[in-house]
Amino acid sequence: MPDAPLPVRDGLNPTRLRLPADDSWTTVLGYLLARFPDDTRRLREKVAAGEVVDGAGVPVTPASPYRAHSFVYLYRDPPIETRVPFEIEVLHRDEDLLVVDKPHFLASTPRGRYVAESALVRLRRDLDLPELTPAHRLDRVTAGVLVFTVRAQARRAYQSLFDQRHVVKEYEAVAGYDPALSLPCTVRSRIVKERGTLQCLEVPGEPNAETRIELLGVHGDRARYRLLPHTGKMHQLRVHLNSLGIPIVGDNFYPTLYDVAPDDYSDPLQLLARSLTFTDPHSGQTRRFVSERRLAAWD
Repeated sequence: MPDAPLPVRDGLNPTRLRLPADDSWTTVLGYLLARFPDDTRRLREKVAAGEVVDGAGVPVTPASPYRAHSFVYLYRDPPIETRVPFEIEVLHRDEDLLVVDKPHFLASTPRGRYVAESALVRLRRDLDLPELTPAHRLDRVTAGVLVFTVRAQARRAYQSLFDQRHVVKEYEAVAGYDPALSLPCTVRSRIVKERGTLQCLEVPGEPNAETRIELLGVHGDRARYRLLPHTGKMHQLRVHLNSLGIPIVGDNFYPTLYDVAPDDYSDPLQLLARSLTFTDPHSGQTRRFVSERRLAAWD
């Protein structure tokens, strides 16, 4: 993907649009007005201010011709969002890395209704780090250790550690307790996410997800578990514990999907990214970062 010709502004990257193969429009502005009919006034203002540019960084004018498959960059006005009432704790910062302890309910990166209220945008704004980029991601409802790269030059090396599974990830969860389960155990299955569905499914076939599950303690009908994922499929830990008949406390996806209001923070998913360990690609030293958060359902 080519670098954006517009800088990060107020913590947000510019939107990148690829003009489709369609001859319905004669100008770029005509296409933009048709695609975003509710933003007509703001789009005209942005074009007039030179804030809409092509792939070479040349400002788009009202007369700029439409060229299929070319790129256009612009800043979309972020939605008005209610602040997620939890703070991000910084665990480590150096010239290459920023490691934080993400709270429950805060998205890692902008997505859907959560744009400004994401860890990435908050940290870019609060710490004045426009090049900050996630090395990996956590689900919005999962808390714990989250790693960002501070400089563009550092991105590839650290992101590759996660892509190539060179990072040891340790999670903790509070879930149901079944004394008949033999633990520790390793769960292997094939997990797929079908378009248009919110839940992930386990299906027959070659396993693509693997998790080691260890019992840390028991209290009544609940237990605390250490989870060591070898792979990183979407919702993997939630799916694997549910498949054992011990769904995670506070999980509104598994086994039954139910709605939770965006501002309902009363029952957080009891899943915590406890630690990350890896060999630093530059120094060769072992680095380990540990969350200081606790799971409320266990306490």
